[in-house]
Amino acid sequence: MVFPSNLPRAWAVLRRPFVLDLRALALLRMGLGAVLLLDLGIRGTDLEAHYANLGVLPLAALHDRLWTPYQFSLHAASGMWQVQALLFGVAAAAALALALGYRTRLATVASWVLLVSLQNRNPLIGQGGDDLLRMLLFWGMFLPWGRVWACDARAAPPPARYDYASAATVAYVVQLALLYWCTALLKSGPEWTRAGTALYYAFSLDQLLLPGGRLLYPYPGLLRGLTFATWYTELLLPFALFIPFGVRWWRLLVVGVLLGFHLGISVTLYVGLFFIINMVSVLGLLPPLALDWLTPRLAPHAARARRWRARLPAWPVPWQLRLEQVRPVAPGWRALARAGRAGVVLGALVYVCWWNLDDVAGPRRRWLPEPARWLGYLLRVDQHWGMFAPEVFKDDGWYVLEGTTTTGRVLDLNRGGRPVAYAKPAAIVALFKNDRWRKYSENYLFIDHAWMRGYYCNYLLRRWHLDPAHPPLRHLAVVYMKEVSQPNYRVPPARREVLCDCEPAP
Repeated sequence: MVFPSNLPRAWAVLRRPFVLDLRALALLRMGLGAVLLLDLGIRGTDLEAHYANLGVLPLAALHDRLWTPYQFSLHAASGMWQVQALLFGVAAAAALALALGYRTRLATVASWVLLVSLQNRNPLIGQGGDDLLRMLLFWGMFLPWGRVWACDARAAPPPARYDYASAATVAYVVQLALLYWCTALLKSGPEWTRAGTALYYAFSLDQLLLPGGRLLYPYPGLLRGLTFATWYTELLLPFALFIPFGVRWWRLLVVGVLLGFHLGISVTLYVGLFFIINMVSVLGLLPPLALDWLTPRLAPHAARARRWRARLPAWPVPWQLRLEQVRPVAPGWRALARAGRAGVVLGALVYVCWWNLDDVAGPRRRWLPEPARWLGYLLRVDQHWGMFAPEVFKDDGWYVLEGTTTTGRVLDLNRGGRPVAYAKPAAIVALFKNDRWRKYSENYLFIDHAWMRGYYCNYLLRRWHLDPAHPPLRHLAVVYMKEVSQPNYRVPPARREVLCDCEPAP
Protein backbone atom coordinates (compact mmCIF):
# COMPACT_ATOMS: atom_id res chain seq x y z
CA MET A 1 0.00 0.00 0.00
CA VAL A 2 1.31 3.44 -0.94
CA PHE A 3 0.53 6.30 1.44
CA PRO A 4 0.16 9.88 0.20
CA SER A 5 3.36 11.85 0.64
CA ASN A 6 1.59 14.57 2.63
CA LEU A 7 0.22 12.13 5.25
CA PRO A 8 3.01 12.81 7.81
CA ARG A 9 2.45 16.54 7.48
CA ALA A 10 -1.32 16.14 7.96
CA TRP A 11 -0.73 13.97 11.02
CA ALA A 12 1.62 16.60 12.47
CA VAL A 13 -1.11 19.22 12.06
CA LEU A 14 -3.80 17.04 13.62
CA ARG A 15 -1.68 16.25 16.69
CA ARG A 16 -0.90 19.90 17.46
CA PRO A 17 -3.88 20.44 19.82
CA PHE A 18 -2.69 17.52 21.94
CA VAL A 19 0.95 18.55 22.31
CA LEU A 20 1.54 19.74 25.87
CA ASP A 21 4.55 21.27 27.57
CA LEU A 22 6.27 19.14 30.21
CA ARG A 23 6.58 22.23 32.40
CA ALA A 24 2.83 22.76 32.20
CA LEU A 25 2.26 19.15 33.21
CA ALA A 26 4.60 19.71 36.17
CA LEU A 27 2.53 22.73 37.24
CA LEU A 28 -0.62 20.63 36.92
CA ARG A 29 0.96 17.94 39.12
CA MET A 30 2.03 20.42 41.79
CA GLY A 31 -1.36 22.11 41.76
CA LEU A 32 -3.20 18.83 42.17
CA GLY A 33 -0.92 17.80 45.03
CA ALA A 34 -1.69 21.08 46.79
CA VAL A 35 -5.44 20.66 46.19
CA LEU A 36 -5.35 17.15 47.63
CA LEU A 37 -3.62 18.44 50.77
CA LEU A 38 -6.18 21.23 51.10
CA ASP A 39 -9.06 18.82 50.59
CA LEU A 40 -7.68 16.44 53.20
CA GLY A 41 -7.21 19.32 55.63
CA ILE A 42 -10.84 20.40 55.29
CA ARG A 43 -12.22 16.88 55.41
CA GLY A 44 -9.95 16.04 58.35
CA THR A 45 -11.89 18.39 60.63
CA ASP A 46 -14.86 15.99 60.36
CA LEU A 47 -13.23 12.58 60.69
CA GLU A 48 -15.82 11.26 63.11
CA ALA A 49 -18.82 13.08 61.65
CA HIS A 50 -18.40 12.01 58.02
CA TYR A 51 -16.31 8.83 58.07
CA ALA A 52 -16.88 6.95 61.35
CA ASN A 53 -19.70 4.80 62.66
CA LEU A 54 -20.48 7.41 65.31
CA GLY A 55 -21.11 10.00 62.59
CA VAL A 56 -23.87 10.72 60.11
CA LEU A 57 -23.20 7.71 57.84
CA PRO A 58 -22.35 4.47 59.64
CA LEU A 59 -20.91 1.68 57.54
CA ALA A 60 -24.12 -0.36 57.77
CA ALA A 61 -26.11 2.52 56.26
CA LEU A 62 -23.46 3.08 53.57
CA HIS A 63 -23.56 -0.54 52.43
CA ASP A 64 -27.33 -0.74 52.67
CA ARG A 65 -28.17 2.48 50.81
CA LEU A 66 -25.28 3.77 48.71
CA TRP A 67 -23.02 0.85 47.82
CA THR A 68 -22.54 -1.10 44.61
CA PRO A 69 -20.73 -4.46 44.42
CA TYR A 70 -18.06 -2.91 42.17
CA GLN A 71 -16.85 -0.20 44.55
CA PHE A 72 -13.87 -0.39 46.85
CA SER A 73 -12.92 1.70 49.86
CA LEU A 74 -10.09 1.26 52.31
CA HIS A 75 -11.88 3.83 54.46
CA ALA A 76 -14.86 1.49 54.70
CA ALA A 77 -12.71 -1.23 56.30
CA SER A 78 -13.33 0.23 59.75
CA GLY A 79 -15.81 2.54 61.44
CA MET A 80 -13.23 3.94 63.87
CA TRP A 81 -12.12 7.53 63.40
CA GLN A 82 -8.58 6.55 64.40
CA VAL A 83 -8.31 4.31 61.32
CA GLN A 84 -9.59 7.17 59.21
CA ALA A 85 -6.92 9.44 60.67
CA LEU A 86 -4.24 6.92 59.72
CA LEU A 87 -5.50 6.72 56.14
CA PHE A 88 -5.69 10.51 55.95
CA GLY A 89 -2.05 10.65 57.02
CA VAL A 90 -1.02 8.19 54.30
CA ALA A 91 -3.02 10.16 51.71
CA ALA A 92 -1.37 13.41 52.82
CA ALA A 93 2.09 11.84 52.46
CA ALA A 94 1.21 10.64 48.94
CA ALA A 95 -0.18 14.07 48.01
CA LEU A 96 2.97 15.79 49.28
CA ALA A 97 5.14 13.36 47.31
CA LEU A 98 3.04 14.10 44.24
CA ALA A 99 3.45 17.85 44.66
CA LEU A 100 7.22 17.46 45.07
CA GLY A 101 7.52 14.94 42.24
CA TYR A 102 9.02 12.31 44.53
CA ARG A 103 8.50 8.78 43.12
CA THR A 104 5.90 10.52 41.00
CA ARG A 105 4.21 7.55 39.37
CA LEU A 106 3.81 5.70 42.65
CA ALA A 107 2.59 8.87 44.38
CA THR A 108 0.02 9.43 41.61
CA VAL A 109 -1.34 5.88 41.82
CA ALA A 110 -1.47 6.02 45.63
CA SER A 111 -3.21 9.41 45.59
CA TRP A 112 -5.78 8.18 43.09
CA VAL A 113 -6.52 4.97 45.03
CA LEU A 114 -6.87 6.83 48.33
CA LEU A 115 -9.01 9.57 46.80
CA VAL A 116 -11.39 7.03 45.25
CA SER A 117 -11.49 5.20 48.57
CA LEU A 118 -12.28 8.42 50.45
CA GLN A 119 -14.99 9.56 48.04
CA ASN A 120 -16.62 6.12 48.11
CA ARG A 121 -16.79 6.25 51.91
CA ASN A 122 -19.27 9.14 51.94
CA PRO A 123 -20.97 10.01 48.62
CA LEU A 124 -23.41 12.34 50.41
CA ILE A 125 -20.84 15.15 50.64
CA GLY A 126 -19.44 14.95 47.10
CA GLN A 127 -19.73 17.58 44.37
CA GLY A 128 -18.72 18.05 40.73
CA GLY A 129 -15.20 19.18 41.57
CA ASP A 130 -14.56 15.79 43.18
CA ASP A 131 -15.29 14.05 39.88
CA LEU A 132 -12.83 16.31 38.07
CA LEU A 133 -10.12 15.85 40.71
CA ARG A 134 -10.50 12.09 40.48
CA MET A 135 -10.32 12.09 36.68
CA LEU A 136 -7.25 14.34 36.56
CA LEU A 137 -5.41 11.90 38.80
CA PHE A 138 -6.62 8.97 36.70
CA TRP A 139 -5.21 10.43 33.46
CA GLY A 140 -2.17 11.66 35.39
CA MET A 141 -1.11 8.07 36.03
CA PHE A 142 -0.24 7.93 32.32
CA LEU A 143 1.39 11.37 32.02
CA PRO A 144 5.12 12.13 32.48
CA TRP A 145 4.42 15.02 34.87
CA GLY A 146 7.43 14.19 36.99
CA ARG A 147 9.89 14.67 34.12
CA VAL A 148 10.75 18.28 35.04
CA TRP A 149 10.45 20.45 38.15
CA ALA A 150 10.39 17.33 40.33
CA CYS A 151 12.61 15.50 42.77
CA ASP A 152 12.68 12.59 40.34
CA ALA A 153 14.10 14.86 37.64
CA ARG A 154 17.31 15.46 39.58
CA ALA A 155 18.57 11.97 38.78
CA ALA A 156 17.68 12.14 35.08
CA PRO A 157 19.16 14.17 32.26
CA PRO A 158 17.07 17.18 31.23
CA PRO A 159 14.68 16.49 28.36
CA ALA A 160 15.88 17.44 24.92
CA ARG A 161 12.60 19.24 24.31
CA TYR A 162 9.57 20.14 26.39
CA ASP A 163 6.79 19.34 23.93
CA TYR A 164 5.08 16.02 24.54
CA ALA A 165 2.10 14.23 23.00
CA SER A 166 0.58 10.83 23.72
CA ALA A 167 -2.74 9.12 24.18
CA ALA A 168 -2.78 10.51 27.74
CA THR A 169 -2.51 14.11 26.54
CA VAL A 170 -5.41 13.44 24.17
CA ALA A 171 -7.42 12.09 27.10
CA TYR A 172 -6.59 15.11 29.26
CA VAL A 173 -7.66 17.64 26.61
CA VAL A 174 -10.81 15.71 25.70
CA GLN A 175 -11.74 15.34 29.38
CA LEU A 176 -11.64 19.10 29.90
CA ALA A 177 -13.76 19.63 26.79
CA LEU A 178 -16.29 17.01 27.94
CA LEU A 179 -16.59 18.76 31.29
CA TYR A 180 -17.78 22.03 29.75
CA TRP A 181 -19.71 20.58 26.83
CA CYS A 182 -21.75 18.28 29.08
CA THR A 183 -22.25 21.04 31.63
CA ALA A 184 -23.83 23.20 28.90
CA LEU A 185 -25.85 20.43 27.26
CA LEU A 186 -27.31 19.28 30.57
CA LYS A 187 -28.51 22.85 31.22
CA SER A 188 -31.48 22.31 28.97
CA GLY A 189 -34.06 24.28 30.96
CA PRO A 190 -35.57 27.47 29.51
CA GLU A 191 -34.02 29.64 32.22
CA TRP A 192 -30.62 28.85 30.66
CA THR A 193 -31.45 28.72 26.97
CA ARG A 194 -34.34 31.21 26.54
CA ALA A 195 -35.42 33.22 29.58
CA GLY A 196 -31.90 33.92 30.86
CA THR A 197 -33.00 33.80 34.50
CA ALA A 198 -30.68 31.02 35.69
CA LEU A 199 -28.22 33.27 37.51
CA TYR A 200 -31.08 35.24 39.04
CA TYR A 201 -32.31 31.99 40.62
CA ALA A 202 -28.78 30.91 41.54
CA PHE A 203 -28.18 34.20 43.36
CA SER A 204 -31.59 33.82 45.03
CA LEU A 205 -30.19 30.82 46.93
CA ASP A 206 -29.01 32.27 50.23
CA GLN A 207 -27.28 28.97 51.01
CA LEU A 208 -24.84 29.78 48.19
CA LEU A 209 -24.80 33.56 47.89
CA LEU A 210 -21.52 35.36 48.62
CA PRO A 211 -20.89 39.13 48.74
CA GLY A 212 -19.93 39.34 45.06
CA GLY A 213 -23.22 37.74 44.05
CA ARG A 214 -25.10 40.04 46.42
CA LEU A 215 -23.70 43.05 44.54
CA LEU A 216 -24.89 41.69 41.17
CA TYR A 217 -28.25 40.37 42.32
CA PRO A 218 -30.28 43.63 42.04
CA TYR A 219 -29.57 43.98 38.29
CA PRO A 220 -31.78 41.57 36.30
CA GLY A 221 -30.53 42.76 32.90
CA LEU A 222 -26.93 42.12 33.89
CA LEU A 223 -27.82 38.70 35.31
CA ARG A 224 -29.57 37.80 32.07
CA GLY A 225 -26.52 38.72 30.02
CA LEU A 226 -24.22 36.80 32.36
CA THR A 227 -26.49 33.76 32.16
CA PHE A 228 -26.22 33.57 28.38
CA ALA A 229 -22.49 34.36 28.53
CA THR A 230 -22.00 31.46 30.96
CA TRP A 231 -23.97 29.00 28.84
CA TYR A 232 -22.31 29.92 25.55
CA THR A 233 -18.86 29.96 27.14
CA GLU A 234 -19.33 26.41 28.38
CA LEU A 235 -20.76 25.26 25.06
CA LEU A 236 -18.41 26.95 22.58
CA LEU A 237 -15.09 27.62 24.30
CA PRO A 238 -13.95 23.94 24.35
CA PHE A 239 -13.92 23.90 20.53
CA ALA A 240 -10.92 26.23 20.69
CA LEU A 241 -8.90 23.37 22.22
CA PHE A 242 -9.05 21.43 18.95
CA ILE A 243 -8.11 24.14 16.46
CA PRO A 244 -4.76 23.02 14.95
CA PHE A 245 -3.62 26.50 13.91
CA GLY A 246 -2.39 29.20 16.28
CA VAL A 247 -2.57 26.68 19.11
CA ARG A 248 -0.66 28.80 21.63
CA TRP A 249 -3.03 31.75 21.21
CA TRP A 250 -6.15 29.60 21.48
CA ARG A 251 -4.68 27.95 24.58
CA LEU A 252 -4.01 31.33 26.17
CA LEU A 253 -7.59 32.33 25.38
CA VAL A 254 -9.04 29.17 26.93
CA VAL A 255 -6.87 29.35 30.05
CA GLY A 256 -7.48 33.06 30.54
CA VAL A 257 -11.25 32.82 30.09
CA LEU A 258 -11.61 29.80 32.35
CA LEU A 259 -9.44 31.28 35.10
CA GLY A 260 -11.54 34.44 35.03
CA PHE A 261 -14.75 32.42 34.82
CA HIS A 262 -14.00 30.37 37.94
CA LEU A 263 -12.59 33.35 39.79
CA GLY A 264 -15.96 35.02 39.20
CA ILE A 265 -17.74 31.96 40.59
CA SER A 266 -15.52 32.01 43.68
CA VAL A 267 -16.63 35.52 44.73
CA THR A 268 -20.33 35.08 43.95
CA LEU A 269 -21.29 31.53 44.96
CA TYR A 270 -20.19 29.25 47.80
CA VAL A 271 -18.96 26.17 45.96
CA GLY A 272 -16.13 24.94 48.18
CA LEU A 273 -13.07 23.67 46.32
CA PHE A 274 -14.93 23.45 43.01
CA PHE A 275 -13.47 26.65 41.60
CA ILE A 276 -9.93 25.86 42.78
CA ILE A 277 -9.98 22.39 41.22
CA ASN A 278 -11.22 23.82 37.93
CA MET A 279 -8.58 26.56 37.92
CA VAL A 280 -5.81 24.04 38.59
CA SER A 281 -7.17 21.70 35.91
CA VAL A 282 -6.25 24.08 33.07
CA LEU A 283 -2.60 24.53 34.11
CA GLY A 284 -1.59 21.66 31.84
CA LEU A 285 -2.82 23.69 28.86
CA LEU A 286 -0.33 26.52 29.34
CA PRO A 287 1.62 26.96 26.07
CA PRO A 288 5.41 27.42 25.82
CA LEU A 289 4.86 31.14 25.32
CA ALA A 290 3.52 31.50 28.88
CA LEU A 291 6.00 29.05 30.38
CA ASP A 292 9.00 30.76 28.79
CA TRP A 293 7.84 33.94 30.51
CA LEU A 294 7.19 32.14 33.81
CA THR A 295 10.35 30.01 34.01
CA PRO A 296 12.92 32.77 34.66
CA ARG A 297 10.63 34.23 37.32
CA LEU A 298 10.56 30.88 39.10
CA ALA A 299 14.31 30.32 38.71
CA PRO A 300 15.37 32.21 41.89
CA HIS A 301 12.99 30.11 43.99
CA ALA A 302 14.24 26.92 42.34
CA ALA A 303 17.84 27.92 43.06
CA ARG A 304 17.05 28.47 46.73
CA ALA A 305 15.34 25.08 46.85
CA ARG A 306 18.44 23.41 45.36
CA ARG A 307 20.58 24.93 48.09
CA TRP A 308 18.60 23.13 50.77
CA ARG A 309 20.76 20.50 52.37
CA ALA A 310 17.84 18.40 53.46
CA ARG A 311 17.09 15.67 50.96
CA LEU A 312 14.20 13.25 50.81
CA PRO A 313 15.33 9.79 51.94
CA ALA A 314 15.82 7.13 49.32
CA TRP A 315 13.22 4.83 50.79
CA PRO A 316 13.48 1.27 49.46
CA VAL A 317 10.37 0.20 47.56
CA PRO A 318 9.55 -3.46 46.94
CA TRP A 319 9.95 -4.40 43.31
CA GLN A 320 6.24 -5.20 43.09
CA LEU A 321 5.45 -1.55 43.86
CA ARG A 322 8.27 0.11 41.91
CA LEU A 323 6.35 1.78 39.10
CA GLU A 324 9.20 3.95 37.84
CA GLN A 325 11.76 2.69 35.36
CA VAL A 326 14.67 1.05 37.22
CA ARG A 327 16.67 -0.69 34.54
CA PRO A 328 17.22 -0.35 30.80
CA VAL A 329 14.55 -1.93 28.64
CA ALA A 330 15.09 -3.28 25.15
CA PRO A 331 13.69 -0.93 22.46
CA GLY A 332 11.25 -3.57 21.26
CA TRP A 333 9.78 -4.12 24.71
CA ARG A 334 9.68 -0.38 25.30
CA ALA A 335 7.68 0.16 22.12
CA LEU A 336 5.34 -2.70 23.04
CA ALA A 337 4.76 -1.28 26.53
CA ARG A 338 4.15 2.18 25.08
CA ALA A 339 1.61 0.77 22.61
CA GLY A 340 -0.12 -1.21 25.36
CA ARG A 341 -0.35 1.86 27.60
CA ALA A 342 -1.75 3.92 24.71
CA GLY A 343 -4.34 1.22 24.06
CA VAL A 344 -5.46 1.22 27.69
CA VAL A 345 -5.74 5.02 27.74
CA LEU A 346 -7.66 5.23 24.46
CA GLY A 347 -9.98 2.44 25.57
CA ALA A 348 -10.68 4.27 28.83
CA LEU A 349 -11.24 7.52 26.90
CA VAL A 350 -13.78 5.88 24.59
CA TYR A 351 -15.58 4.52 27.65
CA VAL A 352 -15.58 7.97 29.30
CA CYS A 353 -17.01 9.58 26.16
CA TRP A 354 -19.62 6.83 26.02
CA TRP A 355 -20.54 7.50 29.65
CA ASN A 356 -20.91 11.24 29.06
CA LEU A 357 -23.00 10.70 25.92
CA ASP A 358 -25.32 8.49 27.93
CA ASP A 359 -25.51 11.10 30.71
CA VAL A 360 -26.46 13.88 28.28
CA ALA A 361 -29.00 11.67 26.48
CA GLY A 362 -30.81 11.03 29.78
CA PRO A 363 -32.71 7.99 31.05
CA ARG A 364 -35.14 7.91 28.12
CA ARG A 365 -32.41 7.03 25.62
CA ARG A 366 -29.73 4.88 27.18
CA TRP A 367 -26.50 4.74 25.17
CA LEU A 368 -24.60 2.85 27.84
CA PRO A 369 -26.41 -0.32 28.94
CA GLU A 370 -26.53 -1.13 32.63
CA PRO A 371 -24.33 -4.27 32.32
CA ALA A 372 -21.52 -2.05 30.93
CA ARG A 373 -21.57 0.45 33.81
CA TRP A 374 -19.65 -1.73 36.28
CA LEU A 375 -16.29 -0.58 34.91
CA GLY A 376 -17.16 3.07 35.59
CA TYR A 377 -18.04 2.28 39.20
CA LEU A 378 -14.94 0.14 39.70
CA LEU A 379 -12.42 2.64 38.31
CA ARG A 380 -14.57 5.65 39.30
CA VAL A 381 -14.40 7.12 35.83
CA ASP A 382 -18.14 7.68 36.19
CA GLN A 383 -18.91 11.38 36.01
CA HIS A 384 -21.79 13.81 35.96
CA TRP A 385 -21.41 17.49 35.11
CA GLY A 386 -24.94 18.68 35.90
CA MET A 387 -24.15 21.85 37.84
CA PHE A 388 -27.41 23.84 38.12
CA ALA A 389 -28.93 21.53 35.51
CA PRO A 390 -31.33 21.19 33.84
CA GLU A 391 -32.61 24.14 35.89
CA VAL A 392 -31.46 25.87 39.05
CA PHE A 393 -32.64 24.37 42.33
CA LYS A 394 -35.48 26.53 43.71
CA ASP A 395 -35.78 25.25 47.28
CA ASP A 396 -33.92 27.58 49.61
CA GLY A 397 -33.93 28.17 53.34
CA TRP A 398 -32.03 27.60 56.55
CA TYR A 399 -31.87 25.03 59.33
CA VAL A 400 -32.97 25.45 62.91
CA LEU A 401 -31.79 22.63 65.17
CA GLU A 402 -34.53 22.94 67.75
CA GLY A 403 -33.51 21.32 71.02
CA THR A 404 -35.79 21.22 74.04
CA THR A 405 -34.07 20.93 77.42
CA THR A 406 -35.38 18.92 80.35
CA THR A 407 -36.43 22.23 81.93
CA GLY A 408 -38.48 23.24 78.91
CA ARG A 409 -36.15 25.78 77.29
CA VAL A 410 -35.91 25.67 73.49
CA LEU A 411 -32.42 26.18 72.06
CA ASP A 412 -30.94 26.30 68.56
CA LEU A 413 -27.98 23.92 68.31
CA ASN A 414 -27.10 25.46 64.96
CA ARG A 415 -26.23 28.71 66.74
CA GLY A 416 -24.30 27.36 69.69
CA GLY A 417 -27.30 26.77 71.94
CA ARG A 418 -28.77 30.27 71.91
CA PRO A 419 -32.54 30.67 72.40
CA VAL A 420 -34.36 29.51 69.28
CA ALA A 421 -35.28 32.14 66.70
CA TYR A 422 -36.88 31.54 63.32
CA ALA A 423 -35.97 34.84 61.70
CA LYS A 424 -33.80 34.64 58.61
CA PRO A 425 -30.08 34.94 59.48
CA ALA A 426 -28.08 37.76 57.93
CA ALA A 427 -25.72 35.24 56.26
CA ILE A 428 -27.00 31.69 55.86
CA VAL A 429 -23.66 30.59 54.39
CA ALA A 430 -22.05 31.32 57.78
CA LEU A 431 -24.14 28.54 59.38
CA PHE A 432 -22.14 25.87 57.52
CA LYS A 433 -18.80 24.76 58.88
CA ASN A 434 -17.58 24.03 55.34
CA ASP A 435 -18.93 23.16 51.90
CA ARG A 436 -19.04 19.45 52.74
CA TRP A 437 -21.66 20.19 55.40
CA ARG A 438 -23.52 22.45 52.99
CA LYS A 439 -23.68 19.63 50.44
CA TYR A 440 -24.79 17.21 53.15
CA SER A 441 -27.59 19.57 54.19
CA GLU A 442 -28.68 19.86 50.54
CA ASN A 443 -28.94 16.08 50.21
CA TYR A 444 -30.71 15.98 53.58
CA LEU A 445 -33.72 17.74 52.03
CA PHE A 446 -34.45 15.18 49.32
CA ILE A 447 -37.23 12.74 50.04
CA ASP A 448 -35.10 9.96 48.53
CA HIS A 449 -32.61 10.60 51.33
CA ALA A 450 -35.13 10.64 54.18
CA TRP A 451 -33.41 7.56 55.58
CA MET A 452 -30.33 9.65 56.50
CA ARG A 453 -32.22 12.08 58.74
CA GLY A 454 -32.30 9.92 61.86
CA TYR A 455 -28.54 9.36 61.76
CA TYR A 456 -27.90 13.10 61.69
CA CYS A 457 -30.35 13.76 64.52
CA ASN A 458 -28.77 11.11 66.73
CA TYR A 459 -25.29 12.40 65.93
CA LEU A 460 -26.28 15.92 66.99
CA LEU A 461 -27.73 14.68 70.27
CA ARG A 462 -24.66 12.62 71.09
CA ARG A 463 -22.27 15.49 70.31
CA TRP A 464 -24.32 17.93 72.37
CA HIS A 465 -24.32 15.73 75.46
CA LEU A 466 -20.54 15.16 75.29
CA ASP A 467 -20.06 18.67 76.67
CA PRO A 468 -20.95 18.74 80.39
CA ALA A 469 -21.61 22.48 80.15
CA HIS A 470 -24.57 21.89 77.84
CA PRO A 471 -28.01 21.46 79.43
CA PRO A 472 -29.46 17.98 78.77
CA LEU A 473 -32.02 17.71 75.99
CA ARG A 474 -35.18 15.65 76.05
CA HIS A 475 -36.06 16.27 72.40
CA LEU A 476 -34.43 17.47 69.18
CA ALA A 477 -36.14 18.53 65.95
CA VAL A 478 -34.34 19.31 62.71
CA VAL A 479 -36.41 22.16 61.31
CA TYR A 480 -36.04 23.59 57.81
CA MET A 481 -37.33 27.10 57.23
CA LYS A 482 -38.19 26.74 53.55
CA GLU A 483 -38.25 29.59 51.05
CA VAL A 484 -39.02 28.72 47.44
CA SER A 485 -37.35 31.12 45.00
CA GLN A 486 -39.87 33.21 43.07
CA PRO A 487 -39.50 35.30 39.89
CA ASN A 488 -39.24 39.09 39.91
CA TYR A 489 -37.60 39.28 43.35
CA ARG A 490 -40.69 38.12 45.21
CA VAL A 491 -39.83 36.63 48.61
CA PRO A 492 -42.51 34.33 50.04
CA PRO A 493 -42.81 33.83 53.79
CA ALA A 494 -40.67 30.98 55.07
CA ARG A 495 -42.53 27.76 55.83
CA ARG A 496 -41.50 25.67 58.84
CA GLU A 497 -40.89 22.01 57.98
CA VAL A 498 -39.85 19.42 60.55
CA LEU A 499 -37.56 16.99 58.73
CA CYS A 500 -36.70 14.83 61.72
CA ASP A 501 -37.31 14.68 65.46
CA CYS A 502 -35.82 12.33 67.99
CA GLU A 503 -35.16 11.81 71.67
CA PRO A 504 -31.95 10.79 73.45
CA ALA A 505 -31.44 7.10 74.00
CA PRO A 506 -32.30 6.10 77.60
